[in-house]
Formats: sequence, structure tokens, C-alpha cells
Amino acid sequence: MISPKLVEVGRHMNIELITNAELEELSGEPGHFTAHVSQKPRYIDVKKCTSCGECAKVCPISVPDEYNQGLNDRKAAFKFYAQAIPGAYGISKRGTAPCKATCPAHPSIQGFVALINQGKIAEANRLFKDEHPFPGVCGRVCHHPCEGECTRKDVDEPIAIRYLHRYLADEDMAGDMYVPACEPVRPEDKVAVVGSGPSGLTVAYELARKGYAVTVFEKLPVAGGMMSVGIPEYRLPRDVIAREVGVIEKMGVEIRTNTEFGKDITLEGLKADGCKAVFLAIGLHGGRRLGVPGEDLPGILQGVEFLRETALGRPPKIGKRVVVVGGGNVAVDVSLTAKRLGAESVRQVCLESREEMPAWDYEIREAEEQDVQIENCWGPKAFQEKDGRVAGLEFKACTCVFDENRRFNPQYDEATCNFMEADTVIVTIGQSAELGFAKGQGVETTPRGGLAADPMTFQTPLGWVFAGGDAFYGPKSVVEAVACGKEAAESIHRFITGQDLSLGRKKEWEFVRPEDISQEKKQARVAPKCLAPDERECNFHEVTLGYATAEARAEAERCLKCGICSECYQCVEACLAKAVDHNDTGRELDLAVGSVILCPGSEPYDPSSLENVYHYKSHPNVLTSLEFERYLSASGPTMGHVIRPSDHGTPKKIAWLQCIGSRDTNRCGNGYCSSVCCMYAIKDAMIAKEHQKGDLDCAVFNMDIRTFGKDYEKYLGRARDKEGVRFIKSRVHTIDPVPGDPN
Repeated sequence: MISPKLVEVGRHMNIELITNAELEELSGEPGHFTAHVSQKPRYIDVKKCTSCGECAKVCPISVPDEYNQGLNDRKAAFKFYAQAIPGAYGISKRGTAPCKATCPAHPSIQGFVALINQGKIAEANRLFKDEHPFPGVCGRVCHHPCEGECTRKDVDEPIAIRYLHRYLADEDMAGDMYVPACEPVRPEDKVAVVGSGPSGLTVAYELARKGYAVTVFEKLPVAGGMMSVGIPEYRLPRDVIAREVGVIEKMGVEIRTNTEFGKDITLEGLKADGCKAVFLAIGLHGGRRLGVPGEDLPGILQGVEFLRETALGRPPKIGKRVVVVGGGNVAVDVSLTAKRLGAESVRQVCLESREEMPAWDYEIREAEEQDVQIENCWGPKAFQEKDGRVAGLEFKACTCVFDENRRFNPQYDEATCNFMEADTVIVTIGQSAELGFAKGQGVETTPRGGLAADPMTFQTPLGWVFAGGDAFYGPKSVVEAVACGKEAAESIHRFITGQDLSLGRKKEWEFVRPEDISQEKKQARVAPKCLAPDERECNFHEVTLGYATAEARAEAERCLKCGICSECYQCVEACLAKAVDHNDTGRELDLAVGSVILCPGSEPYDPSSLENVYHYKSHPNVLTSLEFERYLSASGPTMGHVIRPSDHGTPKKIAWLQCIGSRDTNRCGNGYCSSVCCMYAIKDAMIAKEHQKGDLDCAVFNMDIRTFGKDYEKYLGRARDKEGVRFIKSRVHTIDPVPGDPN
């Protein structure tokens, strides 16, 4: 009945409809009001949308359909109902999911998880690589802060996000790898990148997409920086790095290895060659010293040097007994690498207690599985010599590592000492930048031994030179280096094109969670398979294996859809009218009006509080009148077929219970009569009988039937006398379902 009127209102020249909006404030006086209206974003331009529905067809997110009282699902991209005015679609978006907000690189994590769930693996991989060039690398070595904020952890365990994007990369590498589209190369827009670690390669990746001619210079004989020479192959296979670096080369980036900055190339030479900007991403390839007596003895190695030489096929001779000093991830990598190179005894010694160790728990467990002996709460005191080389290291007991402000300030008990014999001692207590080139190139450094640059734009005092990565901010993770590279690439682009480097750069990433997860069922996290400890002996085979397709789909199904819309951007590609705008922020309107008519409607009574009486929600066949009406509607979830929700069978008897929520001061506190329920129940009973086309026993339990005017009494008589609807004067006290029978 109302649809023709809605259409007429929507077309009327003198009526402006402002949907998805609230009146926030009213000021002024009658005849001269100012109404402040806040309109929430729709994310689809009403003027452009043709209501074709292609966005909904490709949307991977399903949520309960409010219009159908949650009896079926709709997509996050949706039209509220067929005759809705305006007729455009909209997108349900609660906000940014915690995983995307927390990841330093900010890929659409919920988006690629949703696409995996749909089996759209290629699309999911492209979505990830829009923001991050290394899904395979980070799928193996990322410290996954996204999982730390995953809402699923409050139900059971967080989504295995890292393993899911590793799965995307593994599937991509199984065929012809996806190469992002790039603008045509502009040879005159040259950019040099010094260092081929994750930050440098990300700068090259991002600038190549914008059409810049990028050359990467690498001192080592292989590209990848610390990914290649700082992370052992059993954690990160070299072919994974090579394949993902190869994609960057296919995008037009030239990578020159065995080229040292300050020796083979200089800033002056790069400028003379036409480079408009340089990015320094030299990494931290030096170690840190202990500063204890005897540290220069033969047989004492630096951890980063040990890993680098091993990765380059030149492993140092280490003997049978190895002591590793340090408690971080690099120290664990050094210990496990020493085991793989044949050391019979590896003891890893650190200041921290087991709980304080900075290494990740699963890495420590892996070390213990391979018989690495971890010695906690000991600090180096002095090296011992025998026959001109190191024979061992004396340790003193560490009583406290941090002071009351959690600053590093170790305290020792000098009277308690422990001597550990060793053929080789590998010191792994930190990393440092090798900055011998800096002075000769006019590059400023900081007192702490890093490159000096602006923390937001990464621009150095030289202007056309930018710096980032570990050599700028200290040792961090691969994903943090990627985030740095993305920001530095944007700065370089702005610098070359003459834009403000700082304008609009600072963004606060806030996130949202579902309002209620109490009803979510627990579902075990899918654990990846690993090589058994005895299969890891004396080889560098990858320890952790990836997901199969069925495992990835099972893990992706655990996602709680925190943001509702996953920001997978499939709708953007599907919309030929270009109406989708995920950056829509809504509008704040101040309207001059002469009068205001308030018609805010009402909310139906929610019988959930009477669940123990009527078993609404706990029993599938107990419905509200609104829910049953949607079952009767031709546009409803069953297209008008009367079904039993528990098994979708055909019901034989239906009972209507009247006065729930009204005329009941004891249980709901309402003494009034709503005056509409009686006719509502009669109408639904009549329609149900009509749709059933068979024997259907309809009974209306009532205190009395109120049928006021408009021949409603005749309608009641027709229902009772002609159609056989039974009216039973009574007040139903409780419903008692048959135990174990959902019907």
C-alpha cells in the first residue's frame, strides 16, 4: 500500500529526502529554525547508482537482514528492500577492523580473508599486494601484531592471519605470479635506492607503480637485505625472496648487486646521472660489542656476520661447543643455525628470565625442541683464552635487567659466577649501522649511530635525499620496514612533483569491534604442519609448512567480520557507474526550516527478557509477529512459503499468543493495550491459511479481541466462522518444548 506513495515522494520536486540521518540539534524559533542534521556515509553515490545490484553480487560479506528480521542474510553491499526510496544501494560499514588498523602496512586483512572464504584467491592476493609487496616473506617471518588485536582471541584464538597471506603467496607462486600494473615509465624521473632490504624494495615497488625509473643499488651479491642474509633459510626459503623480488624487477625496477655506496656510487654521481631523489635504506649489518675483557680473541663471532656468511655459502668453522650470547630472535636464529652446521652442544645465554626474553615464544620452543640449552639470568664477565683462541666465557649472575621505569639497567651478583667452555662464542646482543660512507657523502647521522631524517617524511637535511628502514629507526620487523617504504615513496613522489611533503600525512587508525560476540561458537584455530625435530637436523629445510586450500578456507571462516564491510573493493571493480566511494565521510547539514514535525516511530517489544517463559531465541519455532509476517511476505526470506524454522518443514498447527509485552504489569511492567495486535494476529492467521492451501490449525490465545470500527468485527467473524481460525480465551502462562525435539 505504501510503495506507490514512496515512489511519488521520491519523485516530488519540492520534497528532499535525507536518509541515513539524524536530527542532532534544533535552534531558533517557530518559523525560523535551524536544524543540524548529521547524515552518515552511504559509501555509494545516490546520483550515480543505477540500482543494478552488481556490487551485492560480488560482495563476500553476509550479515543478518534487518528488513527480514534477521531470518536470512544480505550482503554488506545491499538495497534495504525492493521498493526502497531512494532506489540506490548502500554499504554497511561499522569501521576499520582491528587487524587492518594494527598492521603497520594497513592491508585490507578482513578483505583478503573474506575473499579466501569465497575461493577468490587471485583477487585476495591482488588486494594484499595493493598495500604490501611481500605476502610470502611476511607470511613466514612477520611478528603479526594484527593477530594480537584480532577480536577472535576473545572467543578462542586469533585468526591465523600470517599463515593466510602466506597461503595467498604460495598459491601465486605455483603459477605465473601477479605483477601489479604500473604507469608508463618516465625515463626522466629517475630515483635511486641504496639498499635492497624490505624498506628499499618497497620504495622501488611503490614508485615503479607511479611510473618512476627506479634503480636499486645493493652492496651484497644478493638482493633482499636482511631478508636474505639475516633470516635463516629454514624460516625463509631463498626462492620465496627471489620470486617476490623478481616481481619488482618485472615492474621495471633495475637491481644492481655488488655495488657499494660511497665507493662504486656517490650522491654526486647519482645527481649527475639525472637522479631526482635518493632513498638510503642501508640496514643494520654490523653487530654490537659486549665490552668485556678478551672480546677480540679468535673464535668470537658477531651474530649478524655469522648469519650473513652462512647465507652466502661461506659458513665459519664453529667447532662442537658453541655459546651464543643474547636473548632475542636473532640469537635464537644463530643458535639453530649453529646446530644445523654441526655443533653438538649449543648453549644460549641471556640476561633476561624466560618470561622476559624478547624472542618470540614459538621460536624459543623451536630452539628447545632442537636441544638448544637456554641459560637465563647470566651476564658476560670475561672471555678465557687457550692456545691463542677463545676457550670459553665466564658469566656473572644477573639479578635484575630493568629498573622500576622498565629501562634497561642490569644488576649483577659478582660473587656468583659460571664458566662455560666453548670452541666458538657468537655475540648477538644487537645490531649497528655501518656508516663509514656518511661523512664523505655529507649525510648526517644521529648520536645513537643512525641516519638523520624527518620522522614523518623521511627527508634528510640534504633535501633530495631520503632515509629510512633500520638504519633510521633501529632494528624492527619486515612489515614495519614495508610501512616505512610506503611513506618514504609518497614523500619522494611529492618532492619530485612539487607538493607539500607533510600535508595530510598524519592519520590515526582507529578500529571497531562487533558489539556482542557472546553467542559465537568456539572453533579451533587451524595449526600449520611442521617438520619433526629429527627432520630438521643438519639441513635448512623450511620448518613450518603452509596451508592447503581446505585448511585456509576453514581458518578464514573463523573471521568475525569486525568492520562488516571488509573493504575488499570488489564492488569498486564491479560498478560500471563508478558510484562506490569507500572514502565517503557523510555530511553535516544546517537546514533553515519554518517548522518541524516529529514522527520518530516506535520499537516493537523485545520478548527476549521472557526467554525462560516463552523460549524465544532458544527455540527456533518461537517467533515474533514481525518475524512471522516476513515469512508470509512474497519478498520475504521464504518468498511467502509458511515453514517451520527448525527444519523448514510444513507446520500443521500455529498458535498466536496475545498481549505479550502489554497488559502484563508483573512480567514486563506494561499495563496498556497496544490496540493493534488483535487485528494483526487475525490477518496473519488468514494469510497463513491462504498460503498453506491445506489443513492448518490456527489458534489465537487471547484475553479478549478488540476489533474497533471499519468492519473489523466482520473480518473477525469471517476468520472464526468461515476460515476456521480458533479463538481461545486464555492467558498462556508458559511454553514447554518437548526435550530433545526441535519441532
